[in-house]
Amino acid sequence: MGFIELQPQEWQALVLTLQVAATALCFAVPLAVAVAYALARYRFPGHGIVNALVHMPLVLPPVVTGYLLLLLFGRNGPIGRVLAETFGIVFAFNWTGAALAAGVMAFPLIVRPVRLAFEAVDPKLEEAAASLGAHRLVTFAVVILPLTLPGILGGAILGFAKAMGEFGATITFVSNIPGETRTLALALYTATQTPSGDLAAFRLTLIAAIVAFGALIASEIWARRLRRRIGGADV
Repeated sequence: MGFIELQPQEWQALVLTLQVAATALCFAVPLAVAVAYALARYRFPGHGIVNALVHMPLVLPPVVTGYLLLLLFGRNGPIGRVLAETFGIVFAFNWTGAALAAGVMAFPLIVRPVRLAFEAVDPKLEEAAASLGAHRLVTFAVVILPLTLPGILGGAILGFAKAMGEFGATITFVSNIPGETRTLALALYTATQTPSGDLAAFRLTLIAAIVAFGALIASEIWARRLRRRIGGADV
């Protein structure tokens, strides 16, 4: 079935997409867990504002998010200039920028299920652990985190799927550079703009669907195993 055999540049786009999505998750998930816990457990001044800012990428056009990232993290941006001159980290028109854009767009999709998972855990468990002298961080790591792992896993899978398919913010922030920033979504867009690109577009669509479906099936299997380990119902 040679018609579904990926060409070298298509393999390159697939590998880059997986690299971008994995990098985005590595940084987004820990931050999302911290933000979700704070939103679920504490009421502080500006709580509603923080919650709104977290979910802004969901309601803003992705192109607007990408443009804001370009203003902030571009070579002449206030953050991008400092990172480039101090640490040699460049985001604009680089695959690292694609990972940043993917992480920002996926962030609210990770926070939401994680926050719901924290809210489902009885706060009295933390109070009981504190009454026994357990440090808050120990309680979080030993008691709370294991109970919320299915929610964290679900959020991570949603974030991975979003990062895999991110398009608008990515093309605005880092452009569509072959071998550097051209992910599957951008490669598919490029194929649809090419007169003879129908076959390539079909191949890319098929591989994207297979990867996404495989990730969803794997997340369901892992979530069931986690529920069994923590004594939850296997539904």
